Amino acid sequence: MSAEPVLTLEKASAIVAPIYEALNEPAKADVESLVKQSTSLDFMSCATEGDCIDRESAITRFKVLGRIIPDLHWAIREIQVAGDEVIVRGEATGTPVLPFLGIQPTGKSFKIMSIDIHIVKDGKVARTYHVESWTVALRQLGGK
Repeated sequence: MSAEPVLTLEKASAIVAPIYEALNEPAKADVESLVKQSTSLDFMSCATEGDCIDRESAITRFKVLGRIIPDLHWAIREIQVAGDEVIVRGEATGTPVLPFLGIQPTGKSFKIMSIDIHIVKDGKVARTYHVESWTVALRQLGGK
C-alpha cells in the first residue's frame, strides 16, 4: 500500500484554482468544465455541516450567481495546506444587476471575505466547507 503523495502548496493551488476561476464572471466562464476539472464525481459543497449540495447543484449555483452579479470576481488572497485540506482565504467583489439577498439592485457593490476548506482526495476536491460574510454584503448593498 503506497502512501498518498504530500499535498504541497503548489499542488494545492493548482487543484483549487479552477474553482475560483469559475467564480470570476461566471456568466462568461466555462463553469461546468472548470468545476469538473477540480472536483471529484461525488463532490459536495457545504455551507453548514448538514447543508450540502452536489457538484451539479454547485455548478448551477455558480451560473445563477453569474446572472445576478455579472462582474463577480473571487480572488484567492491566501492558501494554507494541512494534510489533505486546502484552506483558502478569499475575497469576493461584485455589483448585482438583479435582486440579491433580498435587495433590489442599486448600482452599489460589495466586497466580502470568504473562508473555504477543501478536502482533497486522489488529486481532486471531494468536499468543500465554505463561509462567506454575506451580512457584510447586505450592509454594503444597502440592506439592514
